[in-house]
Amino acid sequence: MSAAVTPSAAASVPNETWLRLRRYAPPLLIVVLWQLGASLGLIPTRTLASPAMIATTFAELIASGELPRHLLVSLGRVAAGLAIGITVGTTLALISGLSRRGEDLLDATLQMLRTLPFLALVPLFILWFGIGETPKIALVALGTTFPIYLMLFAGIRGVDAKLVEAGNTLGLNRREQVRHIVLPGALPSALVGLRYALGVAWLSLVVAEQINAESGIGYLVMTARDFLRTDIILVGLIVYAILGLSADQIVRLLERRVLAWRPSFLKD
Repeated sequence: MSAAVTPSAAASVPNETWLRLRRYAPPLLIVVLWQLGASLGLIPTRTLASPAMIATTFAELIASGELPRHLLVSLGRVAAGLAIGITVGTTLALISGLSRRGEDLLDATLQMLRTLPFLALVPLFILWFGIGETPKIALVALGTTFPIYLMLFAGIRGVDAKLVEAGNTLGLNRREQVRHIVLPGALPSALVGLRYALGVAWLSLVVAEQINAESGIGYLVMTARDFLRTDIILVGLIVYAILGLSADQIVRLLERRVLAWRPSFLKD
């Protein structure tokens, strides 16, 4: 039996390698063509820096310590705003999701607020919070509150009614049902909301770091724009992309750990 399985398992390794290569082939091809176009003069490097220039600038910014310094500032703002957003969004979702009165009180107002554009809120946030760190963190917090609220609210309302009936049959009271049935059932949706919130956090930060900022990745990009340094601008965009992807992968790992009981996470 084991001899019959071994060749199949060995054959699957090249297939997995090929699938990974195929996944990364398109972006690598784009980079190669981009560099080739820049080298041949087809793409003006003044308006769009070449991959080689971007790599050189990336290394210089790291070596000088400028990129790590701005990165730490941006990470601090996102962490603070995200913590506030998760706390507020979770609280509002629990109030609305577990109570019809709570939904009537909060949901309509929150649905209106979440459609407001960030740029329109910047002048108000400056008037309310000044031009320091507070408006920047507040923008990130506001942006991350709504994905958490929407997904957790939907998760709470989407819990299987049969599970609730089973809880009633077992004699669970309201608090025990919420703890052992509703919250575990809503956890998958909450984690999806967290993934969305992390993406929105970085988008919010781009807007937030235009508010009289003196540090941060957004400040670095805005300063580079004034000097037409497309290489630095693209470095900043790449950093944003890497941070967003890394945050998403962390939540995926968290999902695999806390949702190991779900059939979709069972191994073959």
